[in-house]
Amino acid sequence: MTIKFEQTDIQANQTNVLNKIVQDKRLEVAERKQAMPQYAIEPGLTTSSRNFFNRLKTDYDEKGAGFILEIKKASPSKGLIRENFDLDEICEAYRHYASCVSVLTDEKYFQGDFERLPAVREKLNQPLLCKDFFVDPYQVYLARFYGADAILLMLSVLDDETYQQLANVAKEFNMDILTEVSNEQEMTRAVKLNANIIGINNRNLRDLTTNLEQTPKLVDLFTDIASPAQQARTLLISESGIYTHQQVKQLSKIAHGFLVGSSLMAKQNLKQACRQLIVGEIKVCGITNTDDLVVLQDRNVDYAGLITVAESKRFVSDDDIGTLLSETSLKLSNNQLNTKLVMVTRDLNISDVVSKLSKFPIFAVQLHGSEDQTYIDELKQTLQSANLNTEIWKAIGVSDVYSETNNQAFTELLALTHSYTNIDRFVFDTSASNGQSGGTGRSFNWDLLDSFANNLSMPSFLIAGGINLDNAERASAALANGFDLNSGVESQPGNKSAQKIDNVLTHFIGRYEA
Repeated sequence: MTIKFEQTDIQANQTNVLNKIVQDKRLEVAERKQAMPQYAIEPGLTTSSRNFFNRLKTDYDEKGAGFILEIKKASPSKGLIRENFDLDEICEAYRHYASCVSVLTDEKYFQGDFERLPAVREKLNQPLLCKDFFVDPYQVYLARFYGADAILLMLSVLDDETYQQLANVAKEFNMDILTEVSNEQEMTRAVKLNANIIGINNRNLRDLTTNLEQTPKLVDLFTDIASPAQQARTLLISESGIYTHQQVKQLSKIAHGFLVGSSLMAKQNLKQACRQLIVGEIKVCGITNTDDLVVLQDRNVDYAGLITVAESKRFVSDDDIGTLLSETSLKLSNNQLNTKLVMVTRDLNISDVVSKLSKFPIFAVQLHGSEDQTYIDELKQTLQSANLNTEIWKAIGVSDVYSETNNQAFTELLALTHSYTNIDRFVFDTSASNGQSGGTGRSFNWDLLDSFANNLSMPSFLIAGGINLDNAERASAALANGFDLNSGVESQPGNKSAQKIDNVLTHFIGRYEA
């Protein structure tokens, strides 16, 4: 039985969004009790056979983090998130990447539906979390009736007595509990309640703003007040505001997993969005021919780099790019190139840069020379005047002589990245002792990037330089938003090897899509 409630859109500037939602939830529960009495659903309930905690713990132990991926159509803060809401497509994308799946069931504010729980359960083997505003034990029975293996209990909504009542019902059916906290007081309560999965919500539920600093702040409190034994048996999950693999890498130093919904559901290519978040973005630079570009398209590589620096062994002219794109489009079944193009330049006159960008569907221009802030600001303004939304990336050379015990490189990188404005992304490439930056086939010491773990305001960056089959696994462990491949996947300069690309990609995504 499905009950439909009038949907509404609530503005983020409302005084207290949460209070309004909870008031409406109590009215909804009263209506549901009339339509589906507890005595009618309770007798046939069975215990859950999918262990939510164990699946998260296993993926944390084996892959470095557990992921609760959410099925969400809308939210109070963003309105409609996914207009083309295809449950088959969503489940197929989540099949390889989700440790567990969260299903929104609140109808009024999230356009959720309890009927999605059994539908998802039939399509996937992962444990299912019923994501709703639980205020009454009846809702736990209802969640289990529809097939949930775990429930969300929010300490911002529940007092300790009510929490314990709901938790006791959940335990009757072997259901796990994700206990959500949003401030220090709630974390203290969660520890006293002996919660074994604590979700730290980075969103302020009263005004809907997000702040990732909430996770380290509340993790620090947890480690201060929880005993070593309690810490060992507790999973900490970071919720809300997680958009990039770099953020995942940073927060996975202190959290066991992540709950991610809106940032994924807003993406058209959901499977690719999952891979970008969990594995990282992948760019292959130095593309010179149609066959190689088609290989990248077939493998859903995120970016293809076109080097327009004449001195490069992989140089492509405007005519080359035009031919490359026209020939590639003929070879694609839908004539649609999904791999985004990045044009690499070095100290090129701004008018020439914009001229090139006006000719081709370039997603980003990567500046690989000595371009300063004045140059970058002028380029940004010129792009805006030309109605071009091209991103600006800046390559920064990192010396290949620094050791992990030398903090000079980190200090220089941090100062450099924060000194720039109007940069959408950085590419950290190897700078050799002879002054050459990029194209060296050598790697800098990626371990020094761990120093960025506590800098959540750090701009997004890729790492480049000598990534190949031999070091791909080590690269995948590095703190970065993604990886820029070139010579390490070539048969000769300018010609990529499909086999080498496949081998490296296997190291990046094999744990998920095997």
